[in-house]
Amino acid sequence: MASVEEHGLVSAGQPASHVFPIGSRINEVGRLEVGGCDLVELAETFGTPAYVYAEEDMRARARAYIEAFRSRTERFEVVYASKALPCTAAMRLLAAEGLSCDVASGGELHLALRAGFPPERIYLHGNNKSEAELAQARDSGVGFVVLDSLEDIERLERIAPGQRVLLRVTPGISPSTHAFISTGQVDSKFGFGIDDVPRAIGTIRKLELVGLHAHVGSQIFDLEPYERLAEVLSAIGDYPLLNLGGGLGIAYSYDDRPPSIEDYADALLTGAPEGVKVLCEPGRSIVGNAGVTIYRVGNVKRIPGIRTYVAVDGGMSDNLRPMLYGARYEAEIADRVGGGAVCTIAGKHCESGDILARDVTLDDPRPGDVLVMPATGAYGHAMANNYNAIPRPPVIFCRDGQAREVVRRETLEDLTLRDV
Repeated sequence: MASVEEHGLVSAGQPASHVFPIGSRINEVGRLEVGGCDLVELAETFGTPAYVYAEEDMRARARAYIEAFRSRTERFEVVYASKALPCTAAMRLLAAEGLSCDVASGGELHLALRAGFPPERIYLHGNNKSEAELAQARDSGVGFVVLDSLEDIERLERIAPGQRVLLRVTPGISPSTHAFISTGQVDSKFGFGIDDVPRAIGTIRKLELVGLHAHVGSQIFDLEPYERLAEVLSAIGDYPLLNLGGGLGIAYSYDDRPPSIEDYADALLTGAPEGVKVLCEPGRSIVGNAGVTIYRVGNVKRIPGIRTYVAVDGGMSDNLRPMLYGARYEAEIADRVGGGAVCTIAGKHCESGDILARDVTLDDPRPGDVLVMPATGAYGHAMANNYNAIPRPPVIFCRDGQAREVVRRETLEDLTLRDV
């Protein structure tokens, strides 16, 4: 059996591996704690599956972003990419920490306003914004709209003349990441290619063009594309704002070593001209490692010489990323961390592809165990669905040993609320 230390988790009072939230530990009775809360006890109190967040982890990462830029420049803005965790409580927390907000739909805009983001610190994105969404942005006093197409320009000039805008540029930079989350290459549904930018700028008559925006992709470990990005945008023209997107990767596995926030800030600022305000849009790297998902093991199916399936009470309805991107995760038994039996974590949905994690090591998994998957803080709650009519899990915030439900668990009655 692999030792606890080999998995980066040690005894009570010591820090957890980098895939777990900051401050996580194994407590005196041998159970994992997040935000000072015993995960086995949380499972008993709130049920499973459940998304569990260390509140102070999100605060710490937001502050780390602000400090990384503040120590290097006075002209910066950190804009939370709310699609990673469009949860009002999380957005309220990040607004209080001084972040701005990136929204990609009318729904995300509604949440951002409800959470308390000042409208002037909100950026509306989207490759196909509806007229209703543009009118909503106008009526809300949204600070900036990011133009993504010629139709975007025409609609916004008609609906909200005078609106401050940024132009989204597809920079022709292809980072090393999954094709589905790469956005900066020439063949992209987002933005204007370099050759099309002059024409797009030339069509703007009734809007205030204050900057350029680009995003090369997500879950990126190689910072070299960012070092080129500011140079590419600066060559287009002299604008006061350069929004260089998000995309910084996080640790999903014990072997992952993502770049630091400080190195990321250095890379973004490398090619930025003097006097330009640089914006970045972190999402995953603020909330991803702040959250874990807890499940209850239902059965263990051992196929000798082939595989051991550990079935849990969730799956592709609460974490779609393994099915969409082949995303890999670690897993642990909450009160027996560091086991050595190789297992496959199976969801409960009626799909053979409903597999949450392959080839993870667990300590003698048994029915009734609480299983923990770290690094699920980004895009779990955001992509949660009701496949097989499974109610969506709650969101639990933990801080100093106190747990509170910030999004309640859906009920069976919720599944029929919209029936007419």
